[in-house]
Amino acid sequence: MKLDKLDKILSPIADTLSKNKVLAAIRDGFLVTTPIVIIGSLFLLIANFPIDGYADFMAGIFGQGWSVYLERVTAIAFDCVALLASFSIGYCYAREKGLDNRISAAAVALVSFLIVTPQNHPDYLADGERAFSGFSFAHLGTAGIFLSMIVAIISVSIFAFAVNKKLVIKLPEGVPPAVMDSFAALIPAAFSMIFFFIINIIIANTSYNYLHNLIYEVLQAPLVGLGKFALFEVIYQFLSTLFWFFGINGPAVTNTIFSPIHKALTLENYEAAKAGLEMTNVFTAGFSDFFCNFGGGGSTLGLVIMMAFLAKSNRMKMLGRLSLPAGIFGINEPIIFGLPIVLNPIMLIPFILSPVVNTIIAYLATIIGFIPVTSGIQLPWTMPIGFSGYLITGSLSAVILQLGLLVLNMAIYYPFMKLLDKKYLEEENEKVDEVDELDELSFDDLSLD
Repeated sequence: MKLDKLDKILSPIADTLSKNKVLAAIRDGFLVTTPIVIIGSLFLLIANFPIDGYADFMAGIFGQGWSVYLERVTAIAFDCVALLASFSIGYCYAREKGLDNRISAAAVALVSFLIVTPQNHPDYLADGERAFSGFSFAHLGTAGIFLSMIVAIISVSIFAFAVNKKLVIKLPEGVPPAVMDSFAALIPAAFSMIFFFIINIIIANTSYNYLHNLIYEVLQAPLVGLGKFALFEVIYQFLSTLFWFFGINGPAVTNTIFSPIHKALTLENYEAAKAGLEMTNVFTAGFSDFFCNFGGGGSTLGLVIMMAFLAKSNRMKMLGRLSLPAGIFGINEPIIFGLPIVLNPIMLIPFILSPVVNTIIAYLATIIGFIPVTSGIQLPWTMPIGFSGYLITGSLSAVILQLGLLVLNMAIYYPFMKLLDKKYLEEENEKVDEVDELDELSFDDLSLD
């Protein structure tokens, strides 16, 4: 009964968050930028592979300055992430609003973001003592993430309002669709761009000078500060796992709020490393992906391993062996819904406890210096245990920590797994005597006379 009551509380919350158009657009918009950031991370990894003597070895083959070409790709992927997000979030929000001309709406979101982005930098003088003029990576990257989100949502909202009010130019039939769409977007685009043109003038006459400064100081800095709070990741892991227990994709719900903070913290570490400064943010995307959960939500890799090799019931043994390859790469839906873990009170405690314990121990291990702070590199979340720990930190201690946490997860799951295994084994061994009526049917006395 208690589970039913909790389900009634959580399900509406999850449903509201997952169906909220703004949050869904932000979540999906960041997913659009993820492949670009991951590819940029791979270039960053190649340029700074964590092996002693690697840089000298590569320099001996390709010459000094070999990494400059790689760093160019990395810089574009990381330092333009806000610019990319303004376009992708704008597109996704246009989709949520049901607009047909989504590309135009996304383009307007990008242009609106650039309208409020500083183009004059009096603090930086170029040759001839002239102030640098143009867009800077500082505003198109980490520091502009939250502003890009806000601008994209507002600009597309204005665009959609104009479209819904039929404030569009209609051309006669027979005009090519591309031309028709272009003219149809003219007035809605003008409304959005004029709005941010006015906003830019207003903010320019305040102490903030630019909207970037206002949003960063008022919104982004406090939220990123929240991400540095010791319980930030614990709360995230707890909520994500709790939603999973009720059959709701936890990260799909919680990432609408936590993912932008994770991304900002990760990119701050990248910026610090690029500037030769110490990386200080613990709760990055890499930390969340590779030290809090192994094998998917609930850190079920240890459970899958024990099911495959220690379970006695055929049900758990076969499910474990079939799920192990996917579990190694962080996919555990077969266990979530096949064991099942969803609404299974026996598995509730270890399922929620394991990622929380992992988070606390990994955090303490980082604080005391046993493992380094995770770098700004973003690896695919499917990277297997061991490889991910080393690549994200450059330290073998991280691999040791991952393996130790995996063993600890197995210890947490073990008594509950044995209890469930015993239950399933009893069900398999239970013999039910059912007499099929067809077995008693005889044709011996059948007569055709």
